[in-house]
Amino acid sequence: MTNGNYLVAVCAAFALAACSRPQPAADPGLLAEIQGIRAIDNHAHPVRATAPGEPADRDFDALPVDNMEPQSDPVNLRPGAPAMAEAARALYGSPDRKAAVEREKGAAYPAWVLDQMGVETMLANRVTMGPSIEPPRFRWVPYADALLFPLDNSQLAGANSDRKSFFALEDALMRRFLGALGMDQQPATLAEYTARVVTPTLERARQGGALAQKFEAAYLRSLAFDKVDEAAAARIYAQFYGKPGPAAADYKPLQDYLFRYIAAECGRLGMAVHLHTMAGAGGYFDVAGANPLNLEPVLDDPALRKTNFVMLHGGWPFTREIGALLTKPNAYLDYSAEDLSLEPATLAKILREWLEYVPEKVMFGTDAYPYLPEMGWEESGWIAARNGRLALAIALTGMLRDGEITRERAGELARLVLRDNARKLYHL
Repeated sequence: MTNGNYLVAVCAAFALAACSRPQPAADPGLLAEIQGIRAIDNHAHPVRATAPGEPADRDFDALPVDNMEPQSDPVNLRPGAPAMAEAARALYGSPDRKAAVEREKGAAYPAWVLDQMGVETMLANRVTMGPSIEPPRFRWVPYADALLFPLDNSQLAGANSDRKSFFALEDALMRRFLGALGMDQQPATLAEYTARVVTPTLERARQGGALAQKFEAAYLRSLAFDKVDEAAAARIYAQFYGKPGPAAADYKPLQDYLFRYIAAECGRLGMAVHLHTMAGAGGYFDVAGANPLNLEPVLDDPALRKTNFVMLHGGWPFTREIGALLTKPNAYLDYSAEDLSLEPATLAKILREWLEYVPEKVMFGTDAYPYLPEMGWEESGWIAARNGRLALAIALTGMLRDGEITRERAGELARLVLRDNARKLYHL
């Protein structure tokens, strides 16, 4: 072998050895950059800091999942999951110091939690805001589901034990809406109901700083909201007003009309519409009804093109279906909850498909929530923020190594997902 051939062989051997070495799933430099980006959390349920003796905050959800029958929990949400202890150590040094840190921080505690998560602004999906959960660090996203169900809901509540507890809560929220307007019952006609209850409730929320309205409707019914004319909806309202409630099939057209009415009003008022689009909590959850493809007729409605729709939780398990909807000009998604329930490597594969398709519509979120005594909104938010950033870094590293994007573009995409897409959508 000549010297020249020998050198070629040696170089080839070194190259082959380098290629065969396992490479880190995420480029270290890119991951460090991603970890340094102050994020906008598109969806979470922060809990107010309360003083000793003050009632516990329950406005973090209109339909708290602790009212449900037991279910087969995802592995990462089961008591004793390793990430929970890791989050407690990262936040407090040890789990037994949590109460002490809460007392020490006082009203500043929720904002301190955001700092530990690397979050600049959190969209707080809550019934009401309050001291310690307030702008500029927390921005309000209230609930609109109760407005869909203005009649007697006893037949809907009888479907199963989860629905029974949920509709009792929605009825209670409707009474709060009416009370805020100085009313004790809904008006007798649909036209009066929309003019005197629905629109004023939405306007009050917008004046109170709401950036969007949230629908948990997938816990209560299918996301298939058909187009129904006002006259047909008014007949249903008049037929059952003050009487035992209609069956689900008879009630649905009125709900469909009201959903589209609310969505149009949100567009007029400059609020987005958030929807739960993921397999949800509880053994009775209708997974097929939560398929985001059910929303396509809404997204295609010319009358609703001024309303932006954000599909929360990335539609899992319908992640490809939801990705196909991103070409609609008013369709967005976040991957909140997926970064808590899925491992980063699994989520990275999903993120990569979306980022290769329409990256300007993809947003970061945590779904921080008080799931368990050992995993409050603080721990779940910390875990989701860590996993969500790592999954994003893995996805972008794969695209970078495959020559799809440059290193500069990888950083740009990271900023889009973690903050810039949300800043543009909500005019922050």
